[in-house]
Amino acid sequence: MIARYTRPQMGHIWSDENKYRMWLEVEAAASEILAEDGIVPVEAARAIRERGAIDVARIQEIEAEVRHDVIAFTTAVAEKVGPESRWLHYGLTSTDVVDTAQALQFKAASAIIREDLSRLLDVLRNRALEFKHTPMIGRTHGIHAEPTTFGLKLLNWYAETERNLARFDAATGQIRVGKLSGAVGTFGHLKPEHEERICAKLGLKRDPIATQVIQRDRHAHYISTLAIITATLDKIATEIRHLQRTEVREAEEYFSEKQKGSSAMPHKRNPITCEQISGLARVVRANAQVAFENVPLWHERDISHSSAERVIFPDSTILTDYLLARTANLLETMFVYPARMAKNLESTGGLIFSGQLLLDLAEAGMLREDAYRLVQKHAMNAWQNDLNFRDLVSNDPQITGILSPNKLARTFDLNRQLGNVDAIFARVLKES
Repeated sequence: MIARYTRPQMGHIWSDENKYRMWLEVEAAASEILAEDGIVPVEAARAIRERGAIDVARIQEIEAEVRHDVIAFTTAVAEKVGPESRWLHYGLTSTDVVDTAQALQFKAASAIIREDLSRLLDVLRNRALEFKHTPMIGRTHGIHAEPTTFGLKLLNWYAETERNLARFDAATGQIRVGKLSGAVGTFGHLKPEHEERICAKLGLKRDPIATQVIQRDRHAHYISTLAIITATLDKIATEIRHLQRTEVREAEEYFSEKQKGSSAMPHKRNPITCEQISGLARVVRANAQVAFENVPLWHERDISHSSAERVIFPDSTILTDYLLARTANLLETMFVYPARMAKNLESTGGLIFSGQLLLDLAEAGMLREDAYRLVQKHAMNAWQNDLNFRDLVSNDPQITGILSPNKLARTFDLNRQLGNVDAIFARVLKES
């Protein structure tokens, strides 16, 4: 199912063919830098660049026999290069190639994910502005609390996505490093300046220190950042699912004319996109745990991380790309029902203004504890007996004795509660 929705370029980044092409790119770049210093013959570097080619089937055939992927790769490439292939992989160890090439894969994948984050930000910003002053009830513990606007809800997601983008840029910067320092990281065969120049040629930074592998705290940081991003998407999807519940119905994911929600109940309009987002976000969060487990390796390396990374790196980046695209489309196309929001807002007969009434009574001279008991008495009466709180309050002489009709009307003034919406928008959008 995911493959149908994932953009082809993201899947291609993690394909065997592209992986081997990135390996060959590292080998070719290393040969060219070493040729500049007279370590590798120029003709050999040219032959590796021009005649080196990838034959996935041949690599797999050799690997089935030798049971070592990099040896299978170098053997297959050597068959294409010819006699000059004796200079292929000169001074390198397997992970010099694998980890550096993997950084190139992450670089390409990150460019796509960053585009996705930018698109999501645009959608959130546009819809937040669209519903900037659309009042709705704010809920705490799932219970009506005080008024807010749907625009503020969207703006909150926008600000969180901005933080996710900043986190992602930091994680991308930390993982975009190569290493060509040999079997235990001591530059036993090459020099540190060779590594720096090879990485620069590849568009990477060099890792200041490594063992045989780039340390996996970098990868754990990256995958955990993807987990945070997809947790935000889960948060958005969960909220929309709640707003789509029949009793609420303030917003709803897009449902086409030909779409069907249930094989048994023709009336059903289920939030399947939201549920898919919530479900798949769990996979990325689980992958983050695997990335943490990959940080402690034996001594200068083992390969306990390698097999797991062949799963979690493609899956996490592909899923994040998919979920970002799906969430942006969800938000862009969702139905919003301001009239229902207003109806729900008024459904408790003004109960949601109890906090303001408490403050106004205290300001008018009533002791706060006395005001709280009085307001709560009317609130519980309205709640338990399905009465109108505003009417109960307006007929209480203890309240009307110190709050004039005009002041009482101001207590229940929605615009008073939402008077700082513009200031919040200005603050968030200015900081962005």
